[in-house]
Amino acid sequence: MAERLRWGFLAVVAAIMAWDEQRWHTIEIRQLRACREAGLLAQLVIYVNSTAILMTWCGDFAAATSLVAEAEAIAAATGTRFAPFAALWLAGFRGAEAEATPLIEAVIKESRATGQGLAVQEAQRFSAILDNGLGRYESAVAQAQQASEQLPELFTSMWVLPELIEAASRTGQTQLAADAPARLAEATSVAQTDWGPGIYARSRALLSDGEDAEAWYRQAVERLSRTPLRPELARAHLLYGEWLRREGRRADARAQLRIAHGMFDAIGMEAFAERARRELAAGGETVRRRTTQTHDQLTPQEAQIAQLAREGMSNPEIAAQLFLSVRTVEWHLRKVFTKLEISSRLQLQRALPDGASAGPMA
Repeated sequence: MAERLRWGFLAVVAAIMAWDEQRWHTIEIRQLRACREAGLLAQLVIYVNSTAILMTWCGDFAAATSLVAEAEAIAAATGTRFAPFAALWLAGFRGAEAEATPLIEAVIKESRATGQGLAVQEAQRFSAILDNGLGRYESAVAQAQQASEQLPELFTSMWVLPELIEAASRTGQTQLAADAPARLAEATSVAQTDWGPGIYARSRALLSDGEDAEAWYRQAVERLSRTPLRPELARAHLLYGEWLRREGRRADARAQLRIAHGMFDAIGMEAFAERARRELAAGGETVRRRTTQTHDQLTPQEAQIAQLAREGMSNPEIAAQLFLSVRTVEWHLRKVFTKLEISSRLQLQRALPDGASAGPMA
């Protein structure tokens, strides 16, 4: 057990550097189980956060929300202080500015004061993602450039390069990101999966023209469709559709943009869904803005308790895992039932989204 926990996080980092999302997930689930069984809360909070990050990247925001709430509960119970990386990911991907901006600013301020450079870098990266989703490309360039230049040996630097390339291509500042494609090519060259090459193809497409651009877009869509990273695939469809519209191929553009909008809408990526909607509108197609569904109105703790109940855990089991009293769990479940307009735990299967737990990836 001690050896597994000692080397487990290094194994996670190795899987990330190799762009191997399946291995990343396998290691995370194994480490989570080991920490839970041993009651090692200090290590558990690390793996709960890391798993929440992966779930966010897979577009499973319900599972990610539940895990973020669990990490916060563990931290509060143990007095552990940690940068809220998973919460940053979730807020940045969701693209709700009112939620994301205060969190990003708070993390940058506190992390600079305590010398946590990686946390600052992550916050800048998610500021760039938020800005790209909102179409604020000048700001995205500035944030992505800062994040890409800090701690270049760490994976955050390679992950932010696609944001820099996208924002720079939208502002005509391609020279500003001149070395980014080469750096991204080097970083993804070790990949034996479709994740890294798919991201690289999407980025190369942004800096290409004509048939070359289309070939890169098609490759990006093909490769990313073989991964569980739905947000990245949706962004490939969006960029391809935007390019097609600018090429005057309106029917082809609408086909790609419809796919992108549908995926963003289903995942809950508000800013990117709105960006896709605007592109469709510019191409002559009207799409209604997303209306918030009832299950989206659950608080993070309500969503977490609802998911655990959906998975078959009893109220005492939920209370023990979340460091709450049984009475508090019962109170939250009553609120959940009211919001979802259901009357029993069995109905949670229907009322909550499928695939909301952090189980094996396809």
